[in-house]
Amino acid sequence: LEHDPLTFVPAATQPFKVGLVSAAAHDRLAMVGLMVDGDARFAVDAMEIERDGLSYTVDTLTQYAAAAPDTERFLLVGADVPATFGAWKSPERILELATVVVLTRGTEDEASLEEAGRWGFRTLGSRRVDVSSTEVRARVRAGQSIRGFVPDAVAAYIESAGLYR
Repeated sequence: LEHDPLTFVPAATQPFKVGLVSAAAHDRLAMVGLMVDGDARFAVDAMEIERDGLSYTVDTLTQYAAAAPDTERFLLVGADVPATFGAWKSPERILELATVVVLTRGTEDEASLEEAGRWGFRTLGSRRVDVSSTEVRARVRAGQSIRGFVPDAVAAYIESAGLYR
């Protein structure tokens, strides 16, 4: 059975993170590209970075729907999303455009899962990985190794670009 690849779409400017320090959009795009390089199960789409303005999920899903109207779309999100989903731009339209799937690690609080159910999200269990982007950035700032936290090619990019210092 053939499957479409899981496509990563890095945000240009995430509305809930405006003003927060992070890597530039082109750096995040490059790192995602390095992460998936050579693995046919994954793809990277720069549409949000190429589009001007804030990155809204509804706009991205609308663009995908226009390009392939008969394709079933799934939006994979973290367990933190159900609590804020009502504040997203056009949440009801997002639900029309894609099936939202919350990746769970078995550590979510009951309120988060209840909120996911209220929105009609599906859940998909995944193995627990005790790594967060916040922790990776903190380790880099502290001069600690990130080997094993990210692929070697991504660690080398972070070092060569001087990110998160």
